[in-house]
Amino acid sequence: MTSVASVTSAQLLIDAFGRVRDVVHEVVDGLTAEQLAYRVDEDANSIAWLVWHLTRIQDDHIAEVADTAQVWTAKGWFDRFGLPLDPTDTGYGHTSDQVAQVRVPAGDLLTGYHDEVYAETVAYIKDLRDDDMPRIVDYNWDPPVTLGVRLISVISDDLQHAGQAAIVKGILP
Repeated sequence: MTSVASVTSAQLLIDAFGRVRDVVHEVVDGLTAEQLAYRVDEDANSIAWLVWHLTRIQDDHIAEVADTAQVWTAKGWFDRFGLPLDPTDTGYGHTSDQVAQVRVPAGDLLTGYHDEVYAETVAYIKDLRDDDMPRIVDYNWDPPVTLGVRLISVISDDLQHAGQAAIVKGILP
């Protein structure tokens, strides 16, 4: 058994991202295209949009700190989804009409993309050391954002959106 003292930041982060992945699968697996697109009202986010967005944010932010290409474009997911959006779009600031454009034919498209982003995330994080966490990754904020803060921010955003998707699933008609 591993003692608490020997747990690294990387192990904790991988566990947290794994929890996001688990919720994504619990919510999406088995849903129809109509269920994935369901919106509680005309301005609400659908399960499809919420999972797509949380995965796009994770993909975008991890690729930036890892200095790698995004899975979305580099591995063909943008083409597979066929959304009428710019390839750089992550969903941030989407209008109600843009949310409605994020439709997918099946949940396995969402979970496939999410799983590949998760794999890239783990591949990056597994080699991080605790002393990597204070590295500044974004000087556009005051105070500047460290790697550790950016990774926790992504986890927080992902879990909030995954939870919202779970709520929508719970009230599906």
